[in-house]
Amino acid sequence: MRKAVSCLLAGLSIWAAGAATRADDASTYTLRYRFHPGETLRWAVEHRSMIDTTVSGSSQTAETFSRSLKAWRVQDVQPDGSATFVHSVESVEMRQKLAGCEEVRYNSRTDPQPPVGFRQVARSVGVPLSTVTLDARGNILRRTREQVKAAASEGQITVPLPQQPVPVGYTWSFPHEIDVKTNTGLIRKVKARQTFTLQSVKTGVATIGVATQILTPVDDPAIESQLIERASSGTVRFDIDAGRVIAQQMDLDKRLVGYPNPASSIHYLTRFTEKLLPAEVETASRSEELR
Repeated sequence: MRKAVSCLLAGLSIWAAGAATRADDASTYTLRYRFHPGETLRWAVEHRSMIDTTVSGSSQTAETFSRSLKAWRVQDVQPDGSATFVHSVESVEMRQKLAGCEEVRYNSRTDPQPPVGFRQVARSVGVPLSTVTLDARGNILRRTREQVKAAASEGQITVPLPQQPVPVGYTWSFPHEIDVKTNTGLIRKVKARQTFTLQSVKTGVATIGVATQILTPVDDPAIESQLIERASSGTVRFDIDAGRVIAQQMDLDKRLVGYPNPASSIHYLTRFTEKLLPAEVETASRSEELR
């Protein structure tokens, strides 16, 4: 009888960890993206920023807000799990406020013409931005940009996943280079690394911590100002069974002293969030979700 109870408890323990794809060892998890031909994934995306600039004791604040609907339309999925999809932004709402100036707004669903500063963004709404082939670990195998200017800042588009099954607490990294412009107009490559840590797994959802490290020594405030917004950190929630990111939040709170001149400083405060929307949500409902 005692043996039967022990077996039952062991079975319940494994089940409670989530019906996730995993190795034979129940303490490790295999993280992989999963897509289906013809499906469309949509995320509600928000980005908020407040930048305080102080020059010789005089301060100015710039606040921006954007809310958009990101879509991936899956065209093809190979037996190895790699998938090709078309990336687009279906709608966008933006606001910009500078101290002492009137707030500028744009909503692609309701405004026939965008303000001057939002025209480039408006041209990127509702059209294919790129066609991407992604392997099951999130590595970009191929990318064709349809909107070159809009995609200029497009880099890594999702969390790269570890090759092997990993336990909670495991950390992996993604090295990359960032192009920055020097005072002479030349392009300099700065080495950086994103690190990812599997913090927990509950009911089949993995929480992954994300942080960015700048590896190349930088002592030029002009270059630091180009890198500072890349140094955000936060968490990603990944549905192991469904094989997709369901939510993420990245935050940045950093101050740069000595730019644009020795008597100045800039304080960056930003938050980026993303939430996967249910597949059955219709266009009208999605519009309500974004209001």
